[in-house]
Amino acid sequence: MLTKIAVLGVGRVGTAVARAALDAGLAVNVAASGPAEDIALIAEIITPGATAHTARDAVADADLVVVAVPLNKYRSLDPAMLEGKIVVDVMNHWAEVDGSLAEVSEDPRGTSEIVAAHLAGARVVKTLNHIGYHEIEDDARRGSTDGRRALAVAGDDADAVAAATELVERLGFEPVPAGPLAVGVAFEAGTPIFFGSFDADGMRQALVDAGVAVPETAGI
Repeated sequence: MLTKIAVLGVGRVGTAVARAALDAGLAVNVAASGPAEDIALIAEIITPGATAHTARDAVADADLVVVAVPLNKYRSLDPAMLEGKIVVDVMNHWAEVDGSLAEVSEDPRGTSEIVAAHLAGARVVKTLNHIGYHEIEDDARRGSTDGRRALAVAGDDADAVAAATELVERLGFEPVPAGPLAVGVAFEAGTPIFFGSFDADGMRQALVDAGVAVPETAGI
């Protein structure tokens, strides 16, 4: 069971995830690229209850690490620091922010596969990327499972997927197993799933429509 997560990145997405996790009863460490004192005020005002750390200290005792930095900075993540860690990749390739990123646009793999290759040894799962940062709090339903918004979860490590699934559920959403990490291309930026909002059945159908062989355990 998750008790503490780390969020790397204190932009709009990272802080929204941190607040939602705090509301769900999780302890939260937050970090940016520099010293902890550089974001201490941000943590105090924008994510009250979260603890500011350096990235290395933030992930050290965390059960799961949410990576919410701009995709063009993914190589700034230290693979050794995240060795063996469960990493939830919420990053997207936004050309307006990241530029063309030829290493991404010219690579047939999904962005999370590229990130996973850089973070060799980390257990990468893709989810929480296909929901707006404001919707992470606005659309959460922690008191009831009826009609909850669904989020797809893709990864190659069963235990990591289970942990990410728990996070999604505790944040107040319905996790839908999508299969291996490579399936994450079906809900990257620009896809119908990325722009849509679905309940569980709708998400499963959207994945099927995208050519995904949805795991039988997901209900299809």
